[in-house]
Order: sequence, then structure tokens, then C-alpha cells
Amino acid sequence: MIDIKHKIGVIPFRTKGSQTAILFVTSQTRGRWILPKGKLKSDENHEDGCKREAFEEAGVKGEVLTDFPITTLITKSIKGRIEKSPVTYYPFIVHKQLDEWPEKQKRERHWALIEDVSKVVSREDYLSLINQFIALKPWIAK
Repeated sequence: MIDIKHKIGVIPFRTKGSQTAILFVTSQTRGRWILPKGKLKSDENHEDGCKREAFEEAGVKGEVLTDFPITTLITKSIKGRIEKSPVTYYPFIVHKQLDEWPEKQKRERHWALIEDVSKVVSREDYLSLINQFIALKPWIAK
């Protein structure tokens, strides 16, 4: 049984030479830079849900690296109070970025080199997640 509070998400990235960039999107309510995430639909597995969220929120298609899940607590402000919920993120190699996508009117997107991530996001939950991604990068790159 799926916990309705648990979400899945992606860390969309591209590597060129020795540089890696991560794609962020804005949140719908506060306009903060976040990573695509959402709830699984009842008939979805993690891989299918991740591909759907990546397309809907960021307009990208690619490959979910299911061998490298990272589960972390992500905070969200809901009606003036802070709530934490577990999100399992998967590295997601972006193969195609589309000009049109379902949430284009609701979100902006921004590529940031790994070394510049702290200039884009300041929240500890996302910085911790990106640091775990960086630690896994030698295995992900294979």
C-alpha cells in the first residue's frame, strides 16, 4: 500500500565533459527553486511516476536511474505551518528538453552547474539532497 504522504521525484541532470548541470523548476506557490516531485498515481511504479513528473513540471524526457534512489525529508509551508514529507528522488538523465509542457504557464526552469547550486537553492533539505547526488556521481556516471 502506498503512503499518500510519500512522494517521488527526480534530479534532472546533464553531463558534458567534466561538468554536470541540474535542472530546477519553480514551486507553484512561492516561486522557489525546487526539483520536480509529486504523488504516484495508483497504477504507477516509481520509474513511470518519475518520468511523468519530469515531463509535467519541467518539460524533460530521459532515463530514470532506478538503482540510485535517495529518500529525504522535504519541508513545505502549508497554511502557515511547516510540514515534512518523505520524497524518494532518482537521478534522471535528461535526453530531451521540450519547448512546450503541461505546467509551462505555472513554472520556470533553470539549469545550474553543480558548483553553483547553493546560489540557486538555499534550503538545507535540497542542499543535502544535492550533496548525496554528488557523492553518488562516480557510480551514476558509469
